Amino acid sequence: MSSTRTPTGAHGAAPGADPATGNTTVGSLAPPSRRNTELAMLVFAVLIPVLAMANIGLAKEGSLPPGMLGYGAGLAAIAGISHLVVRRFAPYADPLMLPIATLLNGLGLVLIWRLDLEPTITTARLGGEMAPNQLIWSAVGVMLFLGVLILLKDHRILQRYTYISMVVALILLISPLFFGEVNGARIWVTIPGVGSLQPGEFAKIVIAVFFAGYLMVKRDALALASRRFMGMYLPRGRDLGPILLVWALSLMILVFETDLGMSLLFFGIFVVMLYVATERTSWIVFGLLLSVSGAVAVASFNSHVGHRVDNWLNPLALGANGGVTETAQAMYAFGSGGLLGAGLGQGYSRLIGGIATKSDYILATVGEELGLVGLMAVLLLYGLLIQRGLRTALAARDPFGKLLAVGLSGVFALQVFVVAGGVTALIPLTGMTMPFLAQGGSSVIANWALVALLLRISDTARRPAPEPAAGIDAEQTQVVRT
Repeated sequence: MSSTRTPTGAHGAAPGADPATGNTTVGSLAPPSRRNTELAMLVFAVLIPVLAMANIGLAKEGSLPPGMLGYGAGLAAIAGISHLVVRRFAPYADPLMLPIATLLNGLGLVLIWRLDLEPTITTARLGGEMAPNQLIWSAVGVMLFLGVLILLKDHRILQRYTYISMVVALILLISPLFFGEVNGARIWVTIPGVGSLQPGEFAKIVIAVFFAGYLMVKRDALALASRRFMGMYLPRGRDLGPILLVWALSLMILVFETDLGMSLLFFGIFVVMLYVATERTSWIVFGLLLSVSGAVAVASFNSHVGHRVDNWLNPLALGANGGVTETAQAMYAFGSGGLLGAGLGQGYSRLIGGIATKSDYILATVGEELGLVGLMAVLLLYGLLIQRGLRTALAARDPFGKLLAVGLSGVFALQVFVVAGGVTALIPLTGMTMPFLAQGGSSVIANWALVALLLRISDTARRPAPEPAAGIDAEQTQVVRT
């Protein structure tokens, strides 16, 4: 019988060999948990915002901010507790998602605090200082993050609630219609003693759960094509029903709530997940055509949406206050930032005015004070977080997990693109908030929950398979003769 060669140790025996028999037992090697890597990255994720806060204090006041140490200790405590929970309940999860989310959230708090120092945009009419409330909402978001990881043992449990999740999503999307209009849109729900919440931020996650469960069952039927036209496979008429229904719902959201951003997000994520499930390019083409035609039709008779489009097409036109539009002010901010920026605390993005400086246009502050280099660094952080989510989708072992990870990553990517594109005048401004970075309690809470779901899927995907039951046959197959 021929023998199988194995690596030998210092004394000629194979590693793990039994000295008496000379046989080696071959066992499965578990992948590294990478939790120590996550801990090392979290140290940088805490230090960078603290140093940025110190930089702003020296630039504005000539001294270190009095609350810098407290802020650093609080951020370190949040990061440390989150790390311990991940180490305990999701030991094989991706090691970079939590540090990136912590860094973006920390930088967002610092930028909001920096804008709070400007008296012209920190008035009682505009809500006063917003950094303390944002810190509270961030803590609530981290608590939800921990709750998801502790209570949700397996993401596949969510598949049982496919149609219930769609009902919940519709309730969340419809609920703002019963509350008043704010700044030309109906996207907020006011809760006494809590404040205003934006249900659409939570609906995007629930919608991704519904689409993942629905497409996992229906993807074979949706992948069928009836004819080929101009190099594309056209879907059958009866298979167009789901996408037409989602298109109609997105238009209803846009018409009745004047929420351009959520409408694009709601429809876009369905088209992305539909393409991933069926691999049919025709769905992307149909989705883009329906999205553009619907937006143009609504903008023609909806004054609020039409105003945003006019500001995009004519940014140098006179605004409501007699000056140029906010879009033009953001463009000036990016231009004055140059390559390396004016320095933290030394920009003039406060000239944009209003509450939008801390929410919609906070990316303009990044571009002016950190320059093109800093802006690209922030966008690369978003890109890396999205890439880790897509990598999780590739590693997932079940189709529901794959589609859910794609959906959650797609939601995050579309929101980043829509907001960054609006602020940089690539597309019309939609009124959505930059994840983790901008002021907004609903946004930061929802995005922490989104990261928790991705970590849960990642842990399930990377977790080693259980060892087979010990038996005579199993033992014989694991023996390698030397």
